[in-house]
Amino acid sequence: MRTYHCFWLLFWAGQPHQSFLTPLSKRTSGFPEKEKVLVLSGNSRQDLHRSKRSWMWNQFFLLEEYTGTDYQYVGKLHSDQDKGDGSLKYILSGDGAGDLFIINENTGDIQATKRLDREEKPVYILRAQAINRRTGRPVEPESEFIIKIHDINDNEPMFTKDVYNASIPEMSDVGTFVVQVTATDADDPTYGNSAKVVYSILQGQPYFSVESETGIIKTALLNMDRENREQYQVVIQAKDMGGQMGGLSGTTTVNITLTDVNDNPPRFPQSTYQFRAPESTPLDSPVGRIKANDADVDENAEIEYSITEGDGYDMFGITTDKDTQEGIITVKKALDFENKNLYILKVEATNTHVDPRFLYLGPFKDSATVRIQVEDVDEPPMFSRPAYIMEVKEDVPVNSVIGTVTAQDPDAAKNPVKYSVDRHTDMDRVFNINSGNGSIFTSKPLDRETLLWHNITVIAAEINNPKQSSRVPVFIKVLDVNDNAPEFAMFYETFVCENAKAEQLIQTLSAVDKDDSYNGHQFSFSLAPEAASSSNFTLQDNRDNTAGIFTRRTRYNRHETSTYFLPVVISDNDYPIQSSTETVTIRVCACDHRGKMLSCNAEALIHPTGLSTGALIAILLCIIILLVTVVLFAALRRQRKKEPLIISKEDIRDNVVSYNDEGGGEEDTQAFDIGTLRNPEAIDDNKLRRDIVPETLFMPRRTATARDNTDVRDFINQRLKENDTDPTAPPYDSLATYAYEGNGSVAESLSSLESVTTDGDQDYDYLSDWGPRFKKLADMYGSMDSDKDS
Repeated sequence: MRTYHCFWLLFWAGQPHQSFLTPLSKRTSGFPEKEKVLVLSGNSRQDLHRSKRSWMWNQFFLLEEYTGTDYQYVGKLHSDQDKGDGSLKYILSGDGAGDLFIINENTGDIQATKRLDREEKPVYILRAQAINRRTGRPVEPESEFIIKIHDINDNEPMFTKDVYNASIPEMSDVGTFVVQVTATDADDPTYGNSAKVVYSILQGQPYFSVESETGIIKTALLNMDRENREQYQVVIQAKDMGGQMGGLSGTTTVNITLTDVNDNPPRFPQSTYQFRAPESTPLDSPVGRIKANDADVDENAEIEYSITEGDGYDMFGITTDKDTQEGIITVKKALDFENKNLYILKVEATNTHVDPRFLYLGPFKDSATVRIQVEDVDEPPMFSRPAYIMEVKEDVPVNSVIGTVTAQDPDAAKNPVKYSVDRHTDMDRVFNINSGNGSIFTSKPLDRETLLWHNITVIAAEINNPKQSSRVPVFIKVLDVNDNAPEFAMFYETFVCENAKAEQLIQTLSAVDKDDSYNGHQFSFSLAPEAASSSNFTLQDNRDNTAGIFTRRTRYNRHETSTYFLPVVISDNDYPIQSSTETVTIRVCACDHRGKMLSCNAEALIHPTGLSTGALIAILLCIIILLVTVVLFAALRRQRKKEPLIISKEDIRDNVVSYNDEGGGEEDTQAFDIGTLRNPEAIDDNKLRRDIVPETLFMPRRTATARDNTDVRDFINQRLKENDTDPTAPPYDSLATYAYEGNGSVAESLSSLESVTTDGDQDYDYLSDWGPRFKKLADMYGSMDSDKDS
């Protein structure tokens, strides 16, 4: 059904320059019940010409989403200058003019050509004008009017998100806030209830509820347990028109996840666990794993294991695998099947993060019994000690027993054991061991002063299974005996002045002993018996391990005796007493009145002008340098400079290289001129070889020349026979053959040896037929022929 709401615009003639405006009544809502007319009028009609006329008109209202087949009628414009004779023309401009809105230029009727949507554009502002068709001039000023679009409920509520995600802790109280959803309606909120939205829950009851006006979702059920159900999908509906029948609606999905809290204690799935461990299990090695189940996740499921009691409390330990939350039982002390073969442990599993709100659910721990059976294995022999320390005197005879090591098989079989010394620890084989009883004895003499400690390793292995073996270190200390005589602490060489007085101290002696003394060394000094009576010096023992040498007479003459050798006997006080005779060298020297030595050499007085040692060394060095220079100069002069065979760069003859017995090398180009092979007449009979010096000069024997040789091989063979029978020929070969091709070569000889000594012209065009490898030669010799022809 079409409904037309139109407002007429009436134009009235009035007094010039005067107009009266009657405003329209204010519209609040809905459509006007009657037309509102804006009247322009005057009270004098004497002046038939008016300078200005005014529009009188209302706002136009139009419903959106018109579904009729005809154009929708908007309203009508009319001017009081319109006499109905068609002389006026109405023009419309502004928003949508000519497209959305058209006007009948004769009648002023305005129509909408398309369906309008208020949500796209709620208000259109247009301008209208009446003009004279004949003159084209406006008869009225351009005026502006408004077309407002009335809203209808044509938009459903839309949520801001298609899917909402939210989470809350499990076991939450009723009414706990979850999430708030929001929906908007594009309709006009100021016109009717088209945009009034209310919320309701379509799916998710009885677990959740939603506030109808705010869209806040809350929990509606107590003690929702994540372990029973973790995910919930709630469907919320938003409906306009205040939720009344006929309103439009939209829905959204809310995915709600219950997060975990620690409301479940750990529980062992079984009360007893059985494990087996070989007695050879290394320390800190795992024996088995146990696990207590916890329905919680993440940190709420973290468990700490401990051994609370049992006879293996100190033998085993338990740790937690952070990845699997398993308890790993490990060995803390060495197991021994023969000592104990069964251990019983009580293991407890406890949550590390306990929530006090759920303590009423019970203790958050559980316990289980673990039985560990120790298995017997074939073990290597075990020594009675972890290490042995032995002592032996250095003077013990060879093959003396110094100690015994003991090892036995810990297994029940008690297999016999044999002993041996690891020779890597006793490379000199100083010690040996009895393989049956483990007694260690010496195999070489010992010397404490050479090596105080001997560290060896003894191996004990089962006789039936040598792979089962063990090792033990044995530390052997060599004890000292008094087997070294004392000796001077240093080499003593002193002097006595010629003008020395009697009983004058000239040297203090001290001694050392390589032996060790527990109470300290005590040395005694004395002169040897053969020097005690006839000596020119006396020796005084100071009783503090030192002694002094004194002069026995006054004045000594170095010309008579320049050096005295004084034998001194040094003895120790250990058992057995050891003594040695040491010699002190005493030189007689010339001294000044203060006792300062001036000279100790008697020859210095006889040859006062002699050279010093430094001067002699300098002279000797100069002589050596001079001799070296002369030898080098002579060697350089004797070197002969090799005479080059080819002096000119243009001498490009090919030569047969001459080799001596050891080979002359490619540098030897003076041996033979191969050009004579093709031109025997060019041979110089009197020319001697330059590569050797003949021992005996024989007159060279002239040989017949072979003319018109066509084959070089025949010529060479002939010359070889001649040289073999020639007594003047050298006793070695001096001819080197270079890659002779023979008679069968299609290309014949490539040698250019003949080119130097012959004047005949040759044709080298055949080189072009030999392929790309000989192209360079063909170009070179072909160009030479062309030059000759030119």
